[in-house]
Amino acid sequence: MAEILSQQEIDSLLAGINSGSVNVAVPEATGFTPRGGKEAITFDFRLPHRLSKNQLRTLQAVHESFAETLSSFLISRLQTTVSISLASIDQLFYSEFVLSIGSPSCLYVFRIVESDALAVLELNPQLVLSIVSRMLGGPVGEEKNARLLTQIEQTIIRGITQRAVADLQKAWKTIAPFTFQMERYETEGEFVQIAPASEIILLVSFEVSIGDQKFMMNICFPTFALEDELAKLNTQSVNAISMAQSKKGWSRVMAKKIEQTTLPVSVILGCATLSVKELAELQPGDVIRTAIPVNGETAIEIGGTTRFYGKPGVSNGKSAVRIERVNTNVH
Repeated sequence: MAEILSQQEIDSLLAGINSGSVNVAVPEATGFTPRGGKEAITFDFRLPHRLSKNQLRTLQAVHESFAETLSSFLISRLQTTVSISLASIDQLFYSEFVLSIGSPSCLYVFRIVESDALAVLELNPQLVLSIVSRMLGGPVGEEKNARLLTQIEQTIIRGITQRAVADLQKAWKTIAPFTFQMERYETEGEFVQIAPASEIILLVSFEVSIGDQKFMMNICFPTFALEDELAKLNTQSVNAISMAQSKKGWSRVMAKKIEQTTLPVSVILGCATLSVKELAELQPGDVIRTAIPVNGETAIEIGGTTRFYGKPGVSNGKSAVRIERVNTNVH
């Protein structure tokens, strides 16, 4: 047991310190060398549930797949260039997330059915207004200041957010059998309340580019809702997800791009050769004879190449051509 000093001894010690007769220099801290040459890392006791490298890589693969799928959908809906990239995955207190939310904001609360927990999809108000404007035929980034959405704007954007949550569920299905259900829409962070203020949450941030405008989108998951599934993640699942999602993602994107590609189709009704004199003397009502017989076939060109031959006619009161055969000489 440590010796207890009397009051007289304490007074003598203080007097010695004041006079300088007692040395109170603090010895320098000696360096700490871990056993086995292992590197020591800083541990934050406030955030004990830190993600491992394997867990982080898996979550990156899942949300990169989600970003790719959602961007493909927005390209087809908005008919403009859209790019969504994963910006960061962080762990912080729920109170810090609430403080980072602007006012007003666009917060879409959805339920994780299996864990009976709530999560939040946060959209930048300018992003929502730009999507609504583009869907109605307007420009992107016209409104510079955040404002509350009207009832009509909420109805228009509802389909986009429901699709986003559905795509997020598909991405998570590769590692966890989660079911996400949209619950409600909020405009203020303090009204969401998906977790206690001191709870650790997982914040996934994305950068959304529409045309030349850039916006932010966040997804907030309570850590307790994902603990069981995160514990199961390992390197094998990371590699499998990355390879599968990469192949599926690229194939799906390429197929959609090809389907949306437009090609010019021309029907050559006939060709003729005229002298400069004949060309100069042409008048309304003149007839130009071609080399194609009355019952002959006309060439159908796609992208400047003759792909088919057909016969001209009328369909529903409009000029049309019926394909008769394929040009087999094209390779």
